[in-house]
Amino acid sequence: MALEITDANFEEVVMNSSVPVVVDFWAEWCGPCRMIGPIIEEMSGEYEGKAVIGKVNVDHNPGVSAQFGVRNIPTVLFIKGGEVADKSVGAVPKAQLTSKLDAIL
Repeated sequence: MALEITDANFEEVVMNSSVPVVVDFWAEWCGPCRMIGPIIEEMSGEYEGKAVIGKVNVDHNPGVSAQFGVRNIPTVLFIKGGEVADKSVGAVPKAQLTSKLDAIL
């Protein structure tokens, strides 16, 4: 299951991670977010041990959302070594998300 990432644990979980991190910025009211939600959950199982897959609810965690300039959701950031290596905005196919993650593994 995808990890819940918050303003409080972001630094520890994402920025200090020794493996790449996929962060899905989403909200309950967002239709496209609900479309990629199951994809993010699948990826969390498929990449277990190789990458951290997590979700940030933008309504509950405005700090992290503002820090990365997230204005449109869903936005998926691919973070490696504390730096944004890639990103995806909008509802996209699973293959696009996995190829971006595979490129930084």
